[in-house]
Amino acid sequence: MPRITRVYTRTGDDGTTGLGGGQRVSKSSPRIAAYGTVDELNALIGAAIATGLEEELASELSRIQNELFHLGSDLCFLEEDKGKTPLPRIEERHVTSLEELMDRLSAEVPRLENFLLPGGSPGAASLHVARTCCRRAEREVVQLAGHEKVGAFTLRYLNRLSDALFVMARFENARKGIPEPIWDSRA
Repeated sequence: MPRITRVYTRTGDDGTTGLGGGQRVSKSSPRIAAYGTVDELNALIGAAIATGLEEELASELSRIQNELFHLGSDLCFLEEDKGKTPLPRIEERHVTSLEELMDRLSAEVPRLENFLLPGGSPGAASLHVARTCCRRAEREVVQLAGHEKVGAFTLRYLNRLSDALFVMARFENARKGIPEPIWDSRA
């Protein structure tokens, strides 16, 4: 477990940052963009929890926030350095857990018969914002994976998580008794 002794180090003042394996890279590199967006996603999930989500969702999202730290750790290390340092990673069990969560929550929401607009309750709207950030993180990891190896379950996890955030938004609206905004294709 890393120990943070102070927040600032001054080592990034030149526009670089250190990866987990010690390499210095530009803060504009695809790897930094990818795990920076995962960090942003984690913050958006924290903001969604703070809106007063249903307890079942808040509990699941707290677990997911920890998994996003695993994902950040996974992305912070080059694949060739992962064998040298024990670190948390995203594994198949994390993907499976998201699938099980979606199945459980989907059983409690109406069947989807049209495209939905993001919104409804404040919590559901916040989950939709997190979902769109998750999709951006996924795109950034795809871009990174085009140049460098990434963890085996990274993309699958982000893909499932964005779907799970959509289902959670629907669940939140259903539990709060707030109608889901429906896309009007003739508007």
